[in-house]
Amino acid sequence: MHAPIQDSHGRTASYMRISVTDRCNLRCTYCAGEGMEFIPHPDILRYEEILDLISLAEGFGVEKVRFTGGEPFVRKGFADFMMKAAQRFPEVDMCVTTNGTLIGDHVERLAKAGVKRMNISLDTMDRAKFEKITGRDEYNTVRENIDRCLDAGMTVKVNSVAMKGVNDNELPGFVEFASERNLDFRFIEFMPVGTETGWKDDLVWTADEILNEASELTELRPSVNGSKHGHGPARMFDIVNGKGRIGLISPYTNHFCATCNRLRITSDGLLRTCLFSDKVYNLRPALRNSKLGVEFVERIIRAANRNKPIGHELLKKMPAGQGVCQTRMASIGG
Repeated sequence: MHAPIQDSHGRTASYMRISVTDRCNLRCTYCAGEGMEFIPHPDILRYEEILDLISLAEGFGVEKVRFTGGEPFVRKGFADFMMKAAQRFPEVDMCVTTNGTLIGDHVERLAKAGVKRMNISLDTMDRAKFEKITGRDEYNTVRENIDRCLDAGMTVKVNSVAMKGVNDNELPGFVEFASERNLDFRFIEFMPVGTETGWKDDLVWTADEILNEASELTELRPSVNGSKHGHGPARMFDIVNGKGRIGLISPYTNHFCATCNRLRITSDGLLRTCLFSDKVYNLRPALRNSKLGVEFVERIIRAANRNKPIGHELLKKMPAGQGVCQTRMASIGG
């Protein structure tokens, strides 16, 4: 066990997000709408290299690993890899963020292998609107797979990007959906990340607006334990007389930078210490150099994390009409 990794603001890294691919089978306007130039396959981290990173991270105190994309299940063999990772690191809380379109054949065996949680994106309850947002007619598939995960005993979080003029008229349907199922339905404020995503300040459906409107639809009570799985960024509310919960993630209007515990690894092995910064540190060459390896990677991570910025300060300096960083979300991994 190595010493924990702390930054200059006293924040300790205990959560690692690892993107396994920048490719996706959907074309969501707020995420991948700015172009489809993908990372060359030789530059993508191998599964063995990802396992080495998890082993390293567990050694310095990372308790939670989330696999992201792009869409993770687009990558060949990902389901088998995730089962292998869950079995090799049983003490690590392991989950995946997915658009839910490709998981149907894998849910039961993932659950049996120890994958207990699934985060699934769903921005609308309307099939036609889903196709308009994502470019694909996969709404029914996602709905079916959410229920399939619940039936398999998984903890399910449904993530919805909150956007005025897009889905702000659907709150009653969202609340009803959460009330009828034992899941967390989390609204994430539209973030100024990437280029050509159509982001504007007046498109942000804020967390406070959602909370006020939802409270008029149903009785909400702050969850005693907050997040069910550690100190996540969401403010959680029980739906009184309902099965599920409503969550609010407000990176734009009410930041949680002071408690950020995240390290982000892109699919080509770049460490990003902050979602809102384009500053990266390349881990791949060291991983692939037999004379350097994971020990040198740890040195890079420790040095990089010491200078981890406060994301909200970057937001305040953001030029009018521009995103806070220029890397598309599909390449970052969220």
